[in-house]
Amino acid sequence: MTGSNDANVLTVTGIGKTYVEPVLADVSLELVPGEVLALTGENGAGKSTLSKIVGGLTDPTTGTMTLAGRPYAPRSRSDAETLGVRMVMQELNLLPTLSVAENLFLNRLPRTGALGPLGWIDRKRLAEDARHAMAQVGLDAIDPDTLVGSLGIGHQQMVEIARNLIGDCRVLILDEPTAMLTAREVDLLFEQVERLKARGVALVYISHRLEELRRIAERAAVLRDGRLVHLGPMDELTSDRLVTLMVGREIGERIDLGERRIGGVALKVEGMTRAPVVRDVSFDVRAGEIFGVSGLIGAGRTELMRLIYGADRADAGTVSVARNGQPLRRVTVQSPADAVNEGIALITEDRKGEGLLLTLPIAANVSLGNLGAVSRHGVVDAHREAALAQRQIEAMRIRTSGPAQAVSELSGGNQQKVVIGRWLARDCSVLLFDEPTRGIDVGAKFDIYGLMGALAREGRALVVVSSDLRELMLICDRIGVMSAGRMTGMFERDSWTQDALLAAAFAGYAKREAILHEPIAPDAKAPDAKAPDAKAPDAKAPEDNLEH
Repeated sequence: MTGSNDANVLTVTGIGKTYVEPVLADVSLELVPGEVLALTGENGAGKSTLSKIVGGLTDPTTGTMTLAGRPYAPRSRSDAETLGVRMVMQELNLLPTLSVAENLFLNRLPRTGALGPLGWIDRKRLAEDARHAMAQVGLDAIDPDTLVGSLGIGHQQMVEIARNLIGDCRVLILDEPTAMLTAREVDLLFEQVERLKARGVALVYISHRLEELRRIAERAAVLRDGRLVHLGPMDELTSDRLVTLMVGREIGERIDLGERRIGGVALKVEGMTRAPVVRDVSFDVRAGEIFGVSGLIGAGRTELMRLIYGADRADAGTVSVARNGQPLRRVTVQSPADAVNEGIALITEDRKGEGLLLTLPIAANVSLGNLGAVSRHGVVDAHREAALAQRQIEAMRIRTSGPAQAVSELSGGNQQKVVIGRWLARDCSVLLFDEPTRGIDVGAKFDIYGLMGALAREGRALVVVSSDLRELMLICDRIGVMSAGRMTGMFERDSWTQDALLAAAFAGYAKREAILHEPIAPDAKAPDAKAPDAKAPDAKAPEDNLEH
């Protein structure tokens, strides 16, 4: 299924790429007009590297490419885009200080007057063009003059997608496009994909969500360790077969986290409140326990983690911690520095924006949480820093050429391990994981699960926020469910069902609706329509925010 063919939009032959060591070797495939090719594999398998070569962001070490039958060797991303090859990357290519409209048409701003490109920007036409482009991806409700930096990451992702749908497009590469999108936004994206297919555009769809691949792709290409191990029809692959191809081994639906001793309470949260997103939340987590936090998007899960960590200031509530065999005691956490000093660590959901310094090496990122251990007289000792990083690389089994490698060159799963390794070097007793496996392939997910089991066996208390109910049901000892800012349910492993967890996730919104629609007695005061409780989460129905 390789080789030159006039019907192919793009043909890739023998492509390889070597940095310190080979990351791609002898990859050959073709893209067909009006078809979606699913490109999948574990993190580090070479998917992003292959995409960047096609998209003009990096040069191949070996191999050749043809576009519409003619030699294709883009010198840059803009060169590739001029030829009709576009790429929506995981790392958003937007300018936060510019408006949505300006980001969409940055290189082709409409002008007025006779001076052409030197004339004034035609703001009216720019706004009209932006509204048309935004409507295609469901951003009708957003003002085109809104600064991109003020949008949530999901909306920013949709702006990036809209930008790449403007103008001539022969090949469109979508790299994990739905990782930050709601179900409604995913449906809008897939509608656009169908329109593009009808126009004869060839699409490469990179995702770890196997159900999406089966829904949208005609063929699948599977990479493992930089090599193409499968290329064929998508409908011939079962989920189990696809996973086996990706990781080179079978992975079951159960995981053994090993024997653990559940100890006394290590973290106690009481009455935590930051209106309107978190309201009077109380729970505790024992040493050696994995406690899950479930709920709809907008239920307040991330906000709760930030309050415990001191990243946001609470209106009310207390945090108590037990460390090193000491009794539980109330602690003052007014900043992340306070939290770290009390043995509390947060692995944020946005590892690239908030968890890592991407341009710096692994060594600098690992030592960031424990500078005192690698410094002398206030100056970082490079040998100590490298030794600390090497210990974490070995303990976490991070795939890397060494401590000096830039974090930006690592796969998503290995980047996540670097963040976790930073806090293990600090020896924190309470670890807060916010969406720890988002954007990570299935093989790396099980590596993270195994790591969590090892941490729990050491007696640490783990709190795991996840939008994937199956993930929480797989690894947790207990699950607390948040709904409309409140903790509406608490379930033990032997008592939960998916239906019960979902019912608890909707409970807070159902109660809110009942209050808002309750008949008002003659002497009663109507609820204030502007009060926080009258606001639906994310201005969408709960069903639109549910991921499971």
